[in-house]
Amino acid sequence: MTIELHCFGESGNSYKAALALELSGLDWKPIKVDFFGGATRAPEYRAHENVMGEAPYLVDGDIRLTQSGAIQQYITDRTGKFGGAAQDKYEVLRWVLWDNHKLSSQAGMTRFLMNFLPEQHRNADVIAFAQGRLKAAYQVLDAHLEGRDWIVGDAITNADISCCGYLFYREPFGFDRADWPNIDRWLTNIQNTPGWKHPYDLMPGHPSDRA
Repeated sequence: MTIELHCFGESGNSYKAALALELSGLDWKPIKVDFFGGATRAPEYRAHENVMGEAPYLVDGDIRLTQSGAIQQYITDRTGKFGGAAQDKYEVLRWVLWDNHKLSSQAGMTRFLMNFLPEQHRNADVIAFAQGRLKAAYQVLDAHLEGRDWIVGDAITNADISCCGYLFYREPFGFDRADWPNIDRWLTNIQNTPGWKHPYDLMPGHPSDRA
């Protein structure tokens, strides 16, 4: 049975799940969620799709999962991939949780404020504050990647798939790969992984759809 991932191209959190599925070799297909058309805010979406009113969510037969980290772990449990060595299980989890709290949460919000919110509602002070927090997160990640090809162990894991979620997007939000040489090298490693695709090539939905 083909796994369905309900997602949209502009979503870095959706990308984490989509990239894990694509690299895993599982049979899957993306189903577009019209986030910008208000789909996730509709009562029927919350009642029948995702009570949290978010994307992504995964459907695999009777299994329905939301939250990218849970979906990534499900893929790992099905395939044995991306979990790292047995002794690294909690280190991988530690970085996934760090990303969700410190990196992706700030990157997603800042990117939305700077690119998708109507200009009259963009608060420069809020954006500057968020970019300051992002810079601190980049410093942590860049320092950790000194002398490392991957965040944990010697191969790609859910830690990498999670932390890269927003860093391939071209819309400005306060990240320039050239400023962070270790992150840049690590992102190149991910791009060179067989099967890698950019978010806009992997999932339906692009800012140009609303131009």
